[in-house]
Amino acid sequence: MTSLAVANPGSLIQSVDWVAIAPPLIAAVAALAVLVTDLFLPERHKKWLGRLTAAGLALALIALLPLTGGSPRATFCVRNVAGGTDTPVTSGPAAGGCSYVADHFALVFQLLALGGALIAALLSMHTVDREKLPRGEYWFLLLSSATGAALLPASRDLATMVIALEVASLPAFALVALRRDGRGAEAALKFFVSSVTATAVMLLGVGFVYAASGSLHLGAVAQGLEHAPGQLKPLAEAGAVLTLVGFAFKVAAVPFHFWVPDTYTGAPLPVAGYLSVVGKAAGLSGLALATTIAFRPYAHTWGLALAVLAAATMSVGNVGALRQRFDTRHSAVRLLAWSSVGQAGYLLVPLAAAGYAPTGADPLGATAAYALIYGVVNLGAFGVVAAVGRRAGTRVDDFRGLFARNRWTALALAFFLLCLAGLPPGVIGLFGKVVVFRAAVDAGLGWLAVVMAVNVVVALYYYLLWTARLFAPADPEAAVAEGTGARLPVSLTATLGLTASAAVVLSVAPQLVLRVAGGSLF
Repeated sequence: MTSLAVANPGSLIQSVDWVAIAPPLIAAVAALAVLVTDLFLPERHKKWLGRLTAAGLALALIALLPLTGGSPRATFCVRNVAGGTDTPVTSGPAAGGCSYVADHFALVFQLLALGGALIAALLSMHTVDREKLPRGEYWFLLLSSATGAALLPASRDLATMVIALEVASLPAFALVALRRDGRGAEAALKFFVSSVTATAVMLLGVGFVYAASGSLHLGAVAQGLEHAPGQLKPLAEAGAVLTLVGFAFKVAAVPFHFWVPDTYTGAPLPVAGYLSVVGKAAGLSGLALATTIAFRPYAHTWGLALAVLAAATMSVGNVGALRQRFDTRHSAVRLLAWSSVGQAGYLLVPLAAAGYAPTGADPLGATAAYALIYGVVNLGAFGVVAAVGRRAGTRVDDFRGLFARNRWTALALAFFLLCLAGLPPGVIGLFGKVVVFRAAVDAGLGWLAVVMAVNVVVALYYYLLWTARLFAPADPEAAVAEGTGARLPVSLTATLGLTASAAVVLSVAPQLVLRVAGGSLF
């Protein structure tokens, strides 16, 4: 349903569908509540801010439930008053003159953004106390960034998409910089400078696209580009390329990936996990919307470009992970950082396939399915690294003999790594890679499927090498430092329990992923 009410034929006054905008709105209200509450709470009670944050994100997730049934809901729509008509610019909310659309695509990525932020919040509760991070600022920034990440998948005009992307990004810079050991400031500076450059390029591209198409709404942009005069087509094509740069940066696609390793290792560990999943999901949703709706007239052009980016990204990410030494400081985080770059390449494959599939349904379903799988498993891996790092360290060699010291944590990490590798018993990881592989084959991108298969084999080396260390003979010094059977904080236990349970359930019933993602690949 389209929520649109006009007081008179020429009025711009319209009603707002509060149910449709409830998920990001609740997250935003929770951010303001945390900020205000922080002013009045004494220091000894500020641990409640983390619980308030988790409660706000949980309510935002619950607000998705009323939107799951029925047709898409849209709000903030414009009308076409040219010639005295009083009709919406387009007949369908997914395509035209509405700035916010709560369709199935938006709900899936809002689930990923808000769910990932909730897990990151649980993971953060112990870290905030241990590293003495400013509580009020930390939780406010996390909720603010999650608000932008939840808004972006439902945005249907370029202006709202840029605003949502910056709302998701700007608080993330500050989150990275909150660590006060010197590395946080350096990591935040690299992240900030590269991101601002990408945003400036994207804004230039949006200006070009608006000049060529005469609109910012995605559906109207597609129509405008399709009928643009010949002299404006070079401007439109340049604008499309520049606009996609900003989203490619958020996805960490090559060559816009160089900020990832240093930023992840310099940021607080939960923030690194948050960026690897929620930040990537925001960029991926924006990239999918811009390409499949606004730039549909150039489908074969951006389809080939994304295919090349996907191949380069997965290859560079896996080679970078192979080059990591396991005995260096923070090597576990750097390995997960390079792994996330490689995984970004897999996420781009269905989008590239969408350029060759006119309907775009199956490729986008594959993108959403793999993003959900990756989000659960990667946050679980970061959770185990946080659990081990609290007593030992974050080198991969610090995980040697973990099974002898804490068998359940070791089994959880082994399962997450096998899911990322796509090996049994991590069936859900294998299922995700098959879904992506089939999307490439069905689109006629056989060469990209071959590149992906080679990269999957290459990635097996470092995933299995890390897994083998978990069951190697224990290092006596590490055993003394960590303590056998040491109890984990409740928040870390909840994080590992949620992610491991979700991964196991999805491995037993992988068809649930496609039901949620809305794909029809099988």
